[in-house]
Amino acid sequence: MGSETHLPYDRPPLSKELLLADDEPALPELRENSFLREELGVDVRTDSAATGVDVEARVLNTAAGDLGYDAMVIAVGAHARRLPGTEHIRGVHTVRTFADTQSIWRALRARARVVVVGAGFIGAEVASAARKLGLSVTIVEAAPAPLTRSLGVAGGALCAALHERNGTELVLGVGVSSLRTSDGHEPVVTGVELADGRVLDADLVVVGVGAVPSTQWLADTGVALNGVDGGIECSETLAVLDNAGQPIPGLWAAGDVAHWHNALFDRRMRLEHWTSAAEQGACAARNAIGTEAGVYETVPYFWSDWYGTRLQFVGVPDADEILVQDRADKSGGTVVLYRGGDTVAGVLTIGRPDLIMKYRRLVAKRAPWADGVAYGADLCRA
Repeated sequence: MGSETHLPYDRPPLSKELLLADDEPALPELRENSFLREELGVDVRTDSAATGVDVEARVLNTAAGDLGYDAMVIAVGAHARRLPGTEHIRGVHTVRTFADTQSIWRALRARARVVVVGAGFIGAEVASAARKLGLSVTIVEAAPAPLTRSLGVAGGALCAALHERNGTELVLGVGVSSLRTSDGHEPVVTGVELADGRVLDADLVVVGVGAVPSTQWLADTGVALNGVDGGIECSETLAVLDNAGQPIPGLWAAGDVAHWHNALFDRRMRLEHWTSAAEQGACAARNAIGTEAGVYETVPYFWSDWYGTRLQFVGVPDADEILVQDRADKSGGTVVLYRGGDTVAGVLTIGRPDLIMKYRRLVAKRAPWADGVAYGADLCRA
């Protein structure tokens, strides 16, 4: 069940290969409707947004009517943040749905002047596609470097260098003040005004400034929502908690909405990554039907493709020390190690997809920092 009119589809391609398709992109369906219904026995209901839930009676309220349930997994994801007051300006887009990608694809083919607001992964992928098509691109980022929260200062600096090598202009440390628009009945974006007074000409503005869990419909239902971002508070098994911290019978959560205690790192997390969403969905579903998947713990993993280079990260970026190692073997690339205490807490690889799962295993077993450094040093001498 979902709010969109489409069948379930794969979202990572929306900001990657679909933007480079020769023909207008086709919906990247996960499965055909006939397979879902006939092979899996799944009743898929589209255009049916959830509007509320009675956790005592176990009834889900939706725009298409009420549904009773014995067990339910909430996996509604998140919605993209927008720049205030820009909802009705033509030429301003986020990247969250297939419709978003279709609109951006058309604008890129119209040779738009592109400004990306936010130097996160989504914005960087759009910039990469635009540069591949020969367009000029400017990324505006309020922070002093890209992705410092996700990758730290050293990782962010490497990302900035990758942009610059590929001809993308970076404007760092400056926020957006407003958007310039044309006169007329329907405003059309013509530029981006920065906080320092500069104006960047633009026909296409792509906003990539994060996402917010889509949980507004759960207010006043007894479900505990995180006070910072509105995500759903869950137990270690992904059972949904009430405001007293107790599991609500028959209710589970997975994906972008779920806050849970990751025992592997001894901290509460909410991850917005494809891999963890898939893992959590399977774990929550098994627990919901009583097949005892148990607690969910993981080494966070995400990837992004920029300018023909794959960036991958495992673990957490909180670091007592960061070590950058350039590979000297024929494959080249760069690895960044993040030390947490005496262990390898995280690893970023740039242009070395062959190494990341080996490093993920090191992080999973809390390998000593010296082992991680030595492993990388051996590769550098290869």
